[in-house]
Amino acid sequence: MSTLEIPLSQSVGYGVVVGVGFAFSVGMIGATIILRRYQKEIITAEEFSTAGRSVKTGLISAAVVSSWTWAATLLQSSTQAYKNGVSGPYFYAAGATVQIILFAFLAIKAKQIAPEAHTYLEIVKARYGPRAHGVFMFFAIATNILVTAMLLTGGSAVISDLTGMNTVAACFLLPLGVTVYTLFGGIKATFLTDYAHTIAIVVIIMTFAFTTYATSDILGSPGAVWDAVTKRALESPVSGNADGSYLTMHSRSGGIFFVINIVGNFGTVFLDNGYWNKAIASSPASALPGYVLGGLAWFAIPWLTATTMGLACLALEDSPVFPTYPNRLTPDQVSAGLVLPNAAVALLGKGGAGATLVLVFMAVTSAMSAELIAVSSIFTYDIYRGYINPKASGKTLIMTSHAAVIAFALAMSGFSTGLYYAGVSMGYLYELMGVIISAAVIPASLTMLWKDQNEIAATLSPILGTCVAIAAWLGSTKSLQGQVTYDDTFADDPMLIGNVVALLSPMIFVPILTYAFGKQNFDWNILKQIKRADETEEIIAATSNEETGGLEVDSEEQKEKMEPIVSYAHEVAEAKRTELLSAEEAQLKKASKTAGYICLFLTWALLIMWPMPMYGTSYIFSKRFFTGWVTVGIIWIFFTGFVVCVFPLYEGRHGIYTSLRGIYWDVTGQSYKLREWQHDHPEELHVVQSQISAEIHHTDNIDEALTVPMDEKK
Repeated sequence: MSTLEIPLSQSVGYGVVVGVGFAFSVGMIGATIILRRYQKEIITAEEFSTAGRSVKTGLISAAVVSSWTWAATLLQSSTQAYKNGVSGPYFYAAGATVQIILFAFLAIKAKQIAPEAHTYLEIVKARYGPRAHGVFMFFAIATNILVTAMLLTGGSAVISDLTGMNTVAACFLLPLGVTVYTLFGGIKATFLTDYAHTIAIVVIIMTFAFTTYATSDILGSPGAVWDAVTKRALESPVSGNADGSYLTMHSRSGGIFFVINIVGNFGTVFLDNGYWNKAIASSPASALPGYVLGGLAWFAIPWLTATTMGLACLALEDSPVFPTYPNRLTPDQVSAGLVLPNAAVALLGKGGAGATLVLVFMAVTSAMSAELIAVSSIFTYDIYRGYINPKASGKTLIMTSHAAVIAFALAMSGFSTGLYYAGVSMGYLYELMGVIISAAVIPASLTMLWKDQNEIAATLSPILGTCVAIAAWLGSTKSLQGQVTYDDTFADDPMLIGNVVALLSPMIFVPILTYAFGKQNFDWNILKQIKRADETEEIIAATSNEETGGLEVDSEEQKEKMEPIVSYAHEVAEAKRTELLSAEEAQLKKASKTAGYICLFLTWALLIMWPMPMYGTSYIFSKRFFTGWVTVGIIWIFFTGFVVCVFPLYEGRHGIYTSLRGIYWDVTGQSYKLREWQHDHPEELHVVQSQISAEIHHTDNIDEALTVPMDEKK
């Protein structure tokens, strides 16, 4: 859009980026205070990173959907629909859903073999030692950097296009609100904001779909879209598509993107510590259904969004309502992800621009929150606790987590600004990421699945795979394109070759290095030695507040009196933890088998059974078939809405009721009822297994607690 065609003012852009970000920060700070007062949550380092390892299925699903809904999810999928037709949305959705579903199996395995780990890198270190740990830390942080760069470059480009807001300002202001609420609430704030963001995203996608296919005066039905897109194919046929049609799954470019998408997204799921954070935070019963339901719910978001907005862009591009009329979008605009915002403006005018602005803002900030937690967990537990201060207290660890969140947010703002001035687009980063990171996927997975992979194989195969992949990418660019430039390296074939080599080359390196240097025959029980930090100090400090019904520990004498209680509480907590871990292990063992069968079936269904017959037969959608295709997408988005909007409320109904009742008692001056209830029902209050406050809250008085014989307490 030219400056004169910008649909919204700069003030709107700054208002959304700063104002809505600030509103979410205030909301999450308020939620954190409510959880502390009415649910007795204490934000220790453990709670900051793992949410007590007790998050239920609904919130896990919502978090998966929100974290996997990047700016690229909405923008790049629409770009694929614009370039390749109906195959683009499906190939984007299916090519990025299977990783989430397959990850469910790996997540369960990780919880089974290392129940108290905070990051998957801790498992790598415990198994192989510092060298392999350093290599995988590089790939993990590289993944977080690439994902965050895509979020900020794509998001800032769209915000600038819609409002004229300075792109550099957007790069620095987008992370601001996210950083604030992440600092206050940790991963629990991420889960809660993920839920809120997902509701907004689903509602806006539904609005776009119903406008395009039901209520629009310009289009208004699947048949009208089919007619317009068919006409567009006659004027500008798609090279490599069956009969040049946009309405076919047989697309050469779409198929190449399908493979690139599958390969690249294995890296961004399996190596992104954010997904491991969520798996670790889930309760044992929630890990499998949370990730499977989350993956299936997410499928409809890129599929329906792109089928709607990408095809609407094609249908309306020669209409006077289109922002760039009479010109089509330039290749640079398409690569920057501007298909969706232009289609939204053509359909809904300023309302469409505003909806797109909110949609992209929600996608960027929710996913970025997960990236901040991911990096802070790595820095806190793998670098600081792992090498600098192994005996760090929980209080020190949470300070380290806060510092890492701030540092990473600032660094990524600067890095994204550099990419903007260098002219590197979101689309380029999206296809490049597999070349850079995917060589670590197989070695990382085998770390938890194959006891014989040795340290040398785990350490060298990602490095060798990446070197070979980059060489194959650049070499094929020179061979096929004749030169190596930014545009040439972005071509389909070189990107495909580089991505495939990166993912698959470790299948050669790992067995060769394993058998050449000897099998490890690893004892999985060693991973159970990964332990949580001692958080007694901040727990005692938190329980000392009279307003929360805690214990007074102001004097040294009282602190000394509390020592036997603290010691006893630790004994009880450890005994409970041992009992719970034993029960969880049996539960996870059973879930692991189930996960394997589900993952294999859904992968086969989404990648082969559904798309390949249509690809192989070069079928071109009839008007009736296209109408059914769109109808299935709309039904699916309602399923998504139920899974991520309604189900979490149902699961959390008891906690919501407890908090609302406590607020009512406080507002009406009946706080004594709250204190009585908290005393009579301490087991109903949320307390992380590593915390001892629940045990302390079983007694009203320190002296009384000290007079009860320990055997009687037990």
